[in-house]
Amino acid sequence: MPPLTFALNHMTAPALTLDAFFALAVSLGMTAVEIRNDLDGNAILDGTTPVEVKALAERHGVTIISINALQRFNEWSPARAAEARDLIGYAGACGARALVLVPKNDGTGQADGERQENLRESLAALKPLLDAAGITGLVEPLGFEICSLRSKREAVEAIRDVGGERTFRLVHDTFHHHLAGEPDLFADLTGLVHISGVEDPAVSVSDMRDGHRVLVGPQDRLGNISQIKALLAAGYAGPFSFEPFSPVVHKTADPKAAIAESVAFVRESI
Repeated sequence: MPPLTFALNHMTAPALTLDAFFALAVSLGMTAVEIRNDLDGNAILDGTTPVEVKALAERHGVTIISINALQRFNEWSPARAAEARDLIGYAGACGARALVLVPKNDGTGQADGERQENLRESLAALKPLLDAAGITGLVEPLGFEICSLRSKREAVEAIRDVGGERTFRLVHDTFHHHLAGEPDLFADLTGLVHISGVEDPAVSVSDMRDGHRVLVGPQDRLGNISQIKALLAAGYAGPFSFEPFSPVVHKTADPKAAIAESVAFVRESI
């Protein structure tokens, strides 16, 4: 079984500057980090240049495994193409290895036939852009019932249809995997795993949202430990990246201690 390695997504501590976030990761013994383009007042939205981000990463000795994310990637348009070129260019210049691709999640584009066609169009358009930059496209199906791409199987079929097996990988998100209810793992095509837990006993699965997502602990309802074990047994050897969205996690006084406790719990449970 491959070794268990962890990464840190900036969403774990979004109030920290990029410098402080990288330092937090290193203090936890992690050298893989994910940066985001959706944090107000922080890199990338604050105008921090990719050259500055690359220098920060090198100073801390961390690898930027992804930028999260190109939103609504499966709704292709000239504006989306321009956004994709900008983000891929930023990723290349800051040393990021991959760009996360998030589907539209507003109840549109869900019709059978339409959603598959839209997905293939976008992947086919993204492939040459990513290949030219040497950047991996990380396709992340979302489990929400209103999402236009819930199925990892559909994502895999589309990737193969466009000859994108060397360009694209899946994101297996333990939260979204549980919500989607799709048993297949596709570990061989998985490039990144996002982990978070839900502990609220009152919320139904269909009502679970990002705000419920906390660090993985013994009260988790998503089956993180069984998912992680299954992925490792199937040969997944990449990082497991912490991505909690809950304000409870974001407001914790000692994020290092909270994350370290979750790391210890996962390690002891595997």
